[in-house]
Amino acid sequence: MANMSNQAGVNRQSRWKRETSLHLMLLPAVLVLVLFSYVPMFGIVIGFQKFIPAKGIFSSKWIGLDNFHYLLNLPNTMQILWNTIFIASMKIVAGLIVPILVALLLNEVRKAFFKRGIQTLIYLPHFLSWIILGGILIDILSMKGIVNQFLGWFGISPIYFLGDNRWFPYVLVFSDLWKEFGFNTIVYLAALTAINPALYEAAIVDGANRFKQTIHVTLPGMLPIIILLATLSLGNTLNAGFEQVFNLYSPQVYESGDIIDTFVYRLGLIEAQYGLATAVGIFKSLVSLVLISLSYFLAYRLANYRIF
Repeated sequence: MANMSNQAGVNRQSRWKRETSLHLMLLPAVLVLVLFSYVPMFGIVIGFQKFIPAKGIFSSKWIGLDNFHYLLNLPNTMQILWNTIFIASMKIVAGLIVPILVALLLNEVRKAFFKRGIQTLIYLPHFLSWIILGGILIDILSMKGIVNQFLGWFGISPIYFLGDNRWFPYVLVFSDLWKEFGFNTIVYLAALTAINPALYEAAIVDGANRFKQTIHVTLPGMLPIIILLATLSLGNTLNAGFEQVFNLYSPQVYESGDIIDTFVYRLGLIEAQYGLATAVGIFKSLVSLVLISLSYFLAYRLANYRIF
């Protein structure tokens, strides 16, 4: 028994020596996470105060849930919540359907050089910031931009895409899709490589054409990853994209384009209503927590996905 205990101790020491370098590599990331994600959480108390910067957190007046009551009574709160859910939901749906279709189409391309070229072109926008893409979209969609000039050839009057509440939410969805669908396609292309080629051979023997092979072999083979990504995307229902909206919207489209994140920005940094802005952030965080928990539960139940 003593020999076994000594051997176990030696094994633990050797294991610790082997893994010390790995823990040291992980330490900077842990410190950044604690510093920027956990330490700032102390500031949520501002949401329950009439916060005055000159007095600080410890001296500002405690008002309980008054900020939340005031938030719910604002005339545009429900509209902003609806805008956020509507825009984010459309992005989620489009971000699932289009990459799947593109992956299926690319899977049928037999020329490797052409296939790689298309992949590079479609996922290149993912690496560009919304500062750059926002400037490009403003030029393209302006009243004298390329799109309106093209519409003019068919006798269609110019459309103010970035200043019309009827068009602006869809501009956000399509521009986000343009930026991200190529990168998301890579996930589904990777899922296609995991499908057993013998299934296609069996389908050919049974007389299935390419379309039937796609319906009965390819899509069922991709189904687990589709279910997984669809369920995990539920956690992003209240994330409609601050950087994109901030770079494209204006007061003219607040009615249809103002989302929770831009609302918090204006309340906190522009109007200096720090307590109210924090209350909005807490509300969003609580709803997001529920949605993320639900998404991981569904991912476990439907796709057998576990974090740990």
